[in-house]
Amino acid sequence: MDNIDNSRFIEAQLSIQALGQELKKVMVGQDHVIEQTILCLLAAGHALVEGVPGLGKTLLVRSLSQALGGKFNRIQFTPDLMPSDVSGHAMYNKQSDDFVIRKGPVFCNLLLADEINRAPAKTQSALLEAMQEQQVSVEGQSLPLPSPFMVMATQNPLEHEGTYALPEAQLDRFLLHIWVDYPSLEEEVALSTLLSSKVGDQLDVSAINPVWSLKKVNELQALLTEMEVDQSIHEYAVRLVRATRDWHGIEVGAGPRGSLALVRVAKAYALMNGRHFVLPEDIKIMAVSVLRHRIRLNAELEIEGIDASQVITELLQNVEAPRV
Repeated sequence: MDNIDNSRFIEAQLSIQALGQELKKVMVGQDHVIEQTILCLLAAGHALVEGVPGLGKTLLVRSLSQALGGKFNRIQFTPDLMPSDVSGHAMYNKQSDDFVIRKGPVFCNLLLADEINRAPAKTQSALLEAMQEQQVSVEGQSLPLPSPFMVMATQNPLEHEGTYALPEAQLDRFLLHIWVDYPSLEEEVALSTLLSSKVGDQLDVSAINPVWSLKKVNELQALLTEMEVDQSIHEYAVRLVRATRDWHGIEVGAGPRGSLALVRVAKAYALMNGRHFVLPEDIKIMAVSVLRHRIRLNAELEIEGIDASQVITELLQNVEAPRV
């Protein structure tokens, strides 16, 4: 590790910055969301995106797909959606007098699972296999998914009627929980100005240039494996996650996948900043987005209006970070 070529990491940083700037051509006022989405892609994970309608979640995924030159698909999750509507099904071909596999929309590079909590658990489980194994089973056959493959699933935090709570096993498989907030006054004015020259209210992703390739994504994901992570960083991540299991107000703490996710995203954050090593600060910065969907608060805190982000922030202040 001492002889590591730092120039590759600086080059990666410039490349990541170029992707971010390209996405900002159409994504106004969502810099934090763009950053976390890129981090999730670098760490080869999946993101749960939460926010009220109209904040550009679909636009973000379409723009990212355009910038990567990858294939984008969108599934609108509804109560009557079947697992075969996600993964695909076998259909009879008269010409060959045989059954052929018709692949579902999950066979793409970037999948937007819109309002994922509106589909029943059976359908959600079809997506779970794709997220965890990067393959799907159709009529007894295991079919590999393209690489890279990333799911961005959206939830509306305001509407709960007709929704199904995501099982904890599925929540745990999302690397990041990305919160999309309202833009500031200045950003909303800039968005309004940008749309004034458009027909309707849709921004055109054709302005996005393919600054990366799918091969580039795979190369950057592989570069993370060369990152230098001190043993004390691993220990810090594990101590943070273990602290959630007996912290006051937390009914269910994060599992071992939480500490693994923390280190993965911290490496991506270090790469985004042109470093080949991870700092304790990288863990701290990413902890809320990595852990808040992996814990469940007790009823008392929920009644008081305290959310998971506040509890994790308090926890970070009380778990000592290493000095590296």
